[in-house]
Amino acid sequence: MVKSMYSGVAGMKAQQTAMDVIGNNIANVRTYGFKSSRATFKDVYYQRLNGGSQATANRGGTNTSQVGYGAQLSTIDVMQSQSSFTMTGRSMDMAIAGEGFFQVQDPDGNIFFTRAGQLNFDAEGNLVDSMGNFVLGVSGDPLGREPSAERITVNVPPVDPTASKVEETINGIKFTIKSTNPTKDGNLGMSFIADSSLPLGQDLDVDLLAGGGIIVKINPAAKFTDLSALSTKINEKIKEKNGGKEHPAGAFAITADKEIKDLTGEEICGKNFAVKPGKVTGSLTSGFYAGLSIDKLGDDFKVNDGNTEAKIDKIEVKYDDTDKKFEITVTTDNAGTFTGDIPNSATGSGKLLLKGNNGSIIINHPGFTAMLDKYKTDKGGTTPTGPWTSDPDHNFTASEITFTSSTPSKDIGLGSKTFKLSGGTEGGVQGIEDLDGIMVGADGIIVAKHPVHGEIAVGRIDLVTFANPQGLEQAGNTYFTAGANSGVMNFAVPGTDGAGQIATGSLEQSNVDLSQEFSDMITTQRAYQANSRLITVSDTMLEELVNLKR
Repeated sequence: MVKSMYSGVAGMKAQQTAMDVIGNNIANVRTYGFKSSRATFKDVYYQRLNGGSQATANRGGTNTSQVGYGAQLSTIDVMQSQSSFTMTGRSMDMAIAGEGFFQVQDPDGNIFFTRAGQLNFDAEGNLVDSMGNFVLGVSGDPLGREPSAERITVNVPPVDPTASKVEETINGIKFTIKSTNPTKDGNLGMSFIADSSLPLGQDLDVDLLAGGGIIVKINPAAKFTDLSALSTKINEKIKEKNGGKEHPAGAFAITADKEIKDLTGEEICGKNFAVKPGKVTGSLTSGFYAGLSIDKLGDDFKVNDGNTEAKIDKIEVKYDDTDKKFEITVTTDNAGTFTGDIPNSATGSGKLLLKGNNGSIIINHPGFTAMLDKYKTDKGGTTPTGPWTSDPDHNFTASEITFTSSTPSKDIGLGSKTFKLSGGTEGGVQGIEDLDGIMVGADGIIVAKHPVHGEIAVGRIDLVTFANPQGLEQAGNTYFTAGANSGVMNFAVPGTDGAGQIATGSLEQSNVDLSQEFSDMITTQRAYQANSRLITVSDTMLEELVNLKR
């Protein structure tokens, strides 16, 4: 009787431990990098009641009779299977896609291993985990270096003092804005806008923004001899708005890679870079040459000798009976000669491009057939060769039409974008606060972006693998320590020697399977209940034995 009671007690203890394991798993179902455990059991020792015997010629053999003393816990195994990843979007969150563990070191020098990659850089540039422990690997440029267990600290080379500047190309012109003082205060945005609300006589105004930016508001009617004059007025207004003091970044100079002179405020901020087409003033008398008329000038039309205008000297129409076409020639006093043909295939009215050394002219024409009918009428019904020139009989006077050159736009487009000055620094020692960003690659290499040095490799996160990762011992905080049976520890660069790659912006979720845990919880609870019944039934049987005395 007593044996069965002790078996029930042993079974209840074992099942209680199993329930403890299940409870720990469920409690950590949302713990990043957590690895679930399982409890296994074994039977205890046995008491032999009868020994077995071999068969003889006269008697068969008998088996051994044994009574066991219950169950006990055999192992609690850590399940090191990889779980799924959750995307966090945070660049310093990392998961290991494959085998391996991150290495971390606490303040006492103890080294732990973990799959939880909630990493960050502290104010001193040390790479640490969520517990503030140091992440290990290679510190500095990792090129050609073996995997290691050094504290990873960002070390940025010192820089020389530099003033901020920016270069932007607008409509083929490269503009440069530079400050004079080497300081971070020069790393700002400068934008230009046309402000027609400024009073007559005030060329410009500036707004000094709280974040360091500068807005330059320019009167569209203001006139500036060049970019140097514009820079001078901007610096004067900045000093005025800054309480009579120069900007911390010093003076700002605006330059271009080509000469820019005599601009209005509207042209400085303007964004219309199209060529301004030339103009035609005056018109031909109605019916002239049966519908020939000037339509417009091409965008490439020019006037010679620095003049701004040209006038028509003569319009000549020549009929070519061999090729069946009309040759049109327009001669001007200051823009040269322009020619073009109307072929017999142009049966309907349309437009004709006349080309010359100084651009082009577009004219309207009534079509080859109408031209030929008019030509015959004017030539007495015949079609002789020779020019059909403008003259008083055709109601044309050269002075009636004036051409003005097409001119390139004077808009330089400073208002088309914000100029972001960068690279300004007092120089000297640089820290993590001077970086523009940090990235970690799949190979664990840490690359920092610096406004002066550009991209520099500052370290590498190395991993460790074990011959038997199930032999690691849990130490809390999702940490593991090497165990007696974890086997050889190998250092590895991520993605090599059997180690997984690093997935940034992700964290490995707990590998707890809730459906499995709840199923185990039910069977464990029932097993515990059955063992408790074993005790109560054994107690009842003992009670009956005691009652025999009555």
